Amino acid sequence: MQPRSGTEAGPEPGFRDGLRNDLGWALGVVFRGYAKAASAAFTDVPGGPRGYQVLAAAARSEPGSQQELAHHLGVDRTVMTYLLDDLERSGLIERHPDPADRRARRIAPTDRGRALLGELDQRLGAAEDHVLAGLDDGGRRAFRALLGQAAAHASTLDPAAGGSACALADDDRPGAGRC
Repeated sequence: MQPRSGTEAGPEPGFRDGLRNDLGWALGVVFRGYAKAASAAFTDVPGGPRGYQVLAAAARSEPGSQQELAHHLGVDRTVMTYLLDDLERSGLIERHPDPADRRARRIAPTDRGRALLGELDQRLGAAEDHVLAGLDDGGRRAFRALLGQAAAHASTLDPAAGGSACALADDDRPGAGRC
């Protein structure tokens, strides 16, 4: 391998250029950067990024049952139980009996949970800005729009995995398979 000219560190230009058009490589790099930045933003939330997802889903949609929430987020129902226990102990969510099915529990954020969610949204926005700093504002909007379209289409190809980004991420994390 030839040394790189200039003061830039990292792989030589041919290596980087050869991968630039590789979708898997690009998605992996962006995903890992996003996951790292999001994890750092949520260090004080029970369950980290997954706890944030539960809190956000509970606050932004009609309060669903614990089982519906687990399915929507692609989280194993046993893991969801422990996660909800931690969020409830922290005073961020509450479980209420479902009037339509007394065996089910509805998940709802507390006032404290809603307040924390606003703060977490700001932290996540800063983390996203950091990951997408290589794009100008128009590029960021276009990237988000195109990624959303691609994700919506991919979700139709495999509806069971559509809500489960963590299922894909499990292979890269310690404790894989416990999503």
